[in-house]
Amino acid sequence: MNTGTMVGSLIFAAVLVVVIGFLMRAMMRGWQHRGRLQEALIGTLPPVPDTVSAPTVAETRGVYIGCTLAPKWNDRVVVGDLGYRTKAVLTRYAQGIMVQRSGGRPIWIPQDSIIAVRTERGIVGRAIPTRNNDGVLAIRWRLPSGTEIDTGFRADDRAEYTRWLEEQQ
Repeated sequence: MNTGTMVGSLIFAAVLVVVIGFLMRAMMRGWQHRGRLQEALIGTLPPVPDTVSAPTVAETRGVYIGCTLAPKWNDRVVVGDLGYRTKAVLTRYAQGIMVQRSGGRPIWIPQDSIIAVRTERGIVGRAIPTRNNDGVLAIRWRLPSGTEIDTGFRADDRAEYTRWLEEQQ
């Protein structure tokens, strides 16, 4: 390799690193800006109760996909740690639904806030191809601020969705 080619390659590599750094910074600023805009809509989440009754639907293991502003299945909530996917356990009680997330604070959905529990093909830009369009369990609920959001959960065993849908009826 001659000197001119090597210098050109180094300049190209340096420009490429700067462009990638700029794009990553722009993405982070966009995420932070979106979070500031959503803070007023989301407000504070309901507190986790100290005690609850026995589960009406036993725990379901899977992945917490995230929350979206209803009815837009692709408008991700990025306030706090609500926008991050993680392993989770979903349990239904007479008082509400508990989403216990690995590496995140638990989410408590009070019973009187639940609007609907349904299955969807996808949520938060995550589509799960299935024959019955039942790849994601979506829980629509109303926050104390009055904003409606959908919480997406993908179970390890999708056959468990029938227990959740029967409990809703």
